[in-house]
Amino acid sequence: MTSEIPQLSTLLARERLLEGATLLDVRNPDEREAGFAPDSAFVPLPELGERLAELDAGGEYVVVCKLGGRSQAACELLVGAGFSVSNLEGGMKAWEAAGLPVVDEAGGIGHII
Repeated sequence: MTSEIPQLSTLLARERLLEGATLLDVRNPDEREAGFAPDSAFVPLPELGERLAELDAGGEYVVVCKLGGRSQAACELLVGAGFSVSNLEGGMKAWEAAGLPVVDEAGGIGHII
């Protein structure tokens, strides 16, 4: 099943987001508090199954974690529930390394832990 889920570089992910996809962050709350991509949705992976109703079933999601493993698992769960998803290769570490914005809960400059 994993080969069926598109793996996006940060550049392709950014294009999808500009076209209307939603970045879905599935990291843990402490990771999120330290730094996240602006305008991203947040549902920790352990809660994803029980919170599917909060997501737009007709929307497109680019799923992200720290490095890409947890987001791959989230993608598999979401595909099984009928969602359109892609996995961000390299996760938030790749996002940050590409110079894309990372903020903290106060709106300041965040960092990825």
